[in-house]
Amino acid sequence: MADKNWQAGGKNLIPARAAVCLVALVAPLGAAWGLPDSIAPANYVGSADPNTVWEMLIGGIVVCSLLAAIALWILSALRKVKRSQLRRNAFVSNALNNLSQGVVMTDPQKRIVFCNDRYLEIYGLLRSDISGSMTGPELLEMRHKRGVLDVSVEDFYKYAGNPEGLVTELPGGRSILVKYFALPNGGSVATHEDCSEQRKLSRQLASTKQFLESVLDNVPVCVAAKSIDDGRYIFANRAFERFSRFSRDNIVGKRADEIFQPETAASIDAADRTALDSPGGQFRNQFIVERGSEKRVLASFRVVARDEKNQPEFLIVLFEDITERKSLSQELENTKKFLELVVDNIPVSLIVESVSDGRYLLANRSAETILNRRREDATGLTAADIFDPREAKLIIARDEAAIRKRGLLTEEHPISTKDGLRLFLTRRMTVLDEAGEPQYLIKTHEDVTDRRQTESRMVHMAYHDGLTDLPNRASFLQALSQMIEACEGTGEEFAVLCVDLDGLKEVNDVFGHATGDKLLIEVARRMQTTARGGVVARLSGDEFGLIIDGKQPAAGMALAEQLAQALANEFQIDGKSVRTGVATGISVFPRNGADAASLLANAGAALFRAKAKSRGSISIFEPEMDQQIRDRRVLHQDLSLAIKNGELSLYYQPQAMARQTAASSEVIGFEALARWQHPIRGFVPPSDFIPLAEESGLIVEMGEWILREACREAASWPMPLQIAVNLSPAQFMHGDLVGLVHSILLETGLSPGRLELEITEGVLIEDFDRGLALLRRLKALGVRISMDDFGSGYSSLSYLQAFPFDKIKIDRAFVINLGRNPQSASIVRAVIGLGHGLEMSIVAEGVETQEQLGFLADEGCDAVQGYFLGKPLPIAQYAVLVGRTDTMEPARKTG
Repeated sequence: MADKNWQAGGKNLIPARAAVCLVALVAPLGAAWGLPDSIAPANYVGSADPNTVWEMLIGGIVVCSLLAAIALWILSALRKVKRSQLRRNAFVSNALNNLSQGVVMTDPQKRIVFCNDRYLEIYGLLRSDISGSMTGPELLEMRHKRGVLDVSVEDFYKYAGNPEGLVTELPGGRSILVKYFALPNGGSVATHEDCSEQRKLSRQLASTKQFLESVLDNVPVCVAAKSIDDGRYIFANRAFERFSRFSRDNIVGKRADEIFQPETAASIDAADRTALDSPGGQFRNQFIVERGSEKRVLASFRVVARDEKNQPEFLIVLFEDITERKSLSQELENTKKFLELVVDNIPVSLIVESVSDGRYLLANRSAETILNRRREDATGLTAADIFDPREAKLIIARDEAAIRKRGLLTEEHPISTKDGLRLFLTRRMTVLDEAGEPQYLIKTHEDVTDRRQTESRMVHMAYHDGLTDLPNRASFLQALSQMIEACEGTGEEFAVLCVDLDGLKEVNDVFGHATGDKLLIEVARRMQTTARGGVVARLSGDEFGLIIDGKQPAAGMALAEQLAQALANEFQIDGKSVRTGVATGISVFPRNGADAASLLANAGAALFRAKAKSRGSISIFEPEMDQQIRDRRVLHQDLSLAIKNGELSLYYQPQAMARQTAASSEVIGFEALARWQHPIRGFVPPSDFIPLAEESGLIVEMGEWILREACREAASWPMPLQIAVNLSPAQFMHGDLVGLVHSILLETGLSPGRLELEITEGVLIEDFDRGLALLRRLKALGVRISMDDFGSGYSSLSYLQAFPFDKIKIDRAFVINLGRNPQSASIVRAVIGLGHGLEMSIVAEGVETQEQLGFLADEGCDAVQGYFLGKPLPIAQYAVLVGRTDTMEPARKTG
């Protein structure tokens, strides 16, 4: 069959060679036989020499035999060559037909000279489909028509001749790789290989590779692979890119020293060598790398990958940035130590025991008092191992009760300690596991022995006065409520007495608070003796309350008189004779109130009326007193709103130099005085609302407004006159007065030297040391300090010695009596001399006559103030005096 594969040109080769050989053999004989024309025989037989003829005959026979032999040899050789060629062709054809690839050969004229069976099989062709004169392009065109060529003939030759060949797709999903080679003689050879399986495997491999790379890229841990030979990276995942801040292209192919700092690269190389040298080919470590300006802590794991011969092929590196984790771990460790330290030092005993066997798992240092042993020695023991049987039985029973409750169980019980029997507050809390079953029991024991004793004392103190040990107001109201409940509906009466102790303030001022306290204790003792076991309470500093039953108000009046008589006797305290008196207010149940608060309030109203009369007075409550109190309360509420609603205003009274006439007395400043224009009541006198503000504490808020408004107004005057403002003792006791004055001066821009703050000696009476310190700080601001109402108190001279006042204001009570009372003139003259001796200015208040002004001028008084010089008026009335020329004339005299 093999000879059918070859064309006719191949068959003529051997006969041609045989003819050439025959000519080569016959040509010499012909030359030998050739005779000259002149020697031809005379006649064919008769004239020839028979020998010659015979020789010629024999020679011809020999020649013919030789030629025949040669021809036979040539023919035999030709046959032998042909058989050999046929065998070789058959071998080649058989070999090509058994190739796994399809093969097609063409001659220089592109005629198909060979195609093997595999080619026909691949494309589903028959041998008869290929004619003897078919060319390669014709064969491709036939395939294209039959649907087994998915490209054009031109594209086939264009792409199949490339080194990588052409892949064509056949129906059924098969892929054929075609490679076309041009031969030097102009012919060609094309191979056709079914690469469907390889393509499938390649796609699977690519998909697998892509999947693995995607997995590695999404692993949060940095993954890299390095060549063992040169240490260069051959793979890096996305986490490595993010950490190193280099793209993968800038990592792959580089060594560690080309990416990281030298110190970091050295650490990496050392870890790589350790992994390669380790028997198992693995190495874990932590090291620090420098990334930019920061240092990061990495945890790495290196694995040596080996080939099928167990030879190292490459190094796989996994590492993770654990800087934050390490920091958190350190923080957790510190927190653990901190919590252990806290648990050990909490002031209560803490014990944790296992529910399953009752063994103690944890105990802090404080628990050693309960356990009577070191906590290390108690761990692993049970209550039965630690306590005596009786105590252990009780503890175990309470533990079991808490476990059954599965919540908090709190109780107090005594426990024996080395310090004796102590009272402990024990809290038991059951901790459940994930299944909701009891797992641990936490117990805390707090020694409350001292606390309970303190609480007992505090309960007593809550209802008793700390100084006199009498019941206090709360206890008195409670007793009063019980008395009302007992008498209600029975027709019985009782009286409530409010007793005010006179002269306590003077005793404190003259003899000191220690003496005043002892006086209160003695007063309380005498009251209890006089009340003969009745209820006596201390309601406030110098106010006491009593309850007396019997026919009222006779019984109440009788007790009030007995109290007055008992307290009228002198008290001997620390060798001093102290006298005091009382004023009493009485209310009667049920006519003056049906509840405790009303009865006490009405007794207080009666006391207010009694104090207004005279010392030692006794007053029984009357309904109009209640109205007066209500009016006072309403006025207080209105005053609070007045400050917020801007109903207050400032009037200014001039202060002038003391000269013989009002006209010649030059104005040197003004005193700011508050006035209240009520929207309904009209003008409310200062004597009504100032004491009310003092009592209620509103004077602090009001005083701040007065100070700010006065400074703001004075700062606007063209003339730099003084502005005097009164300060209440309450302002010294509440808030930062110095800071307030400083901020107002800064806010208004008033020069500190123009501000004069007037105080009464009450500032120093309340708290001498604190008041003196505040005055010194105020003076340090540059403001002037004046003592108001000098001479009306008890300790003025000692205050002048303690603090360098800038000015002394003589109380108006002495000025008014000038010319009528020689003693007043002597006092005024003495005060002026005293002040000048201390280098202090003297101002006389209440100047209302020419006679008073003349006397003060003659005696050298520095300044005067009063109606004779000018009434308190809005500043607009004194516009010219402060340097303003666009308003009315000043009003200097009352007329």
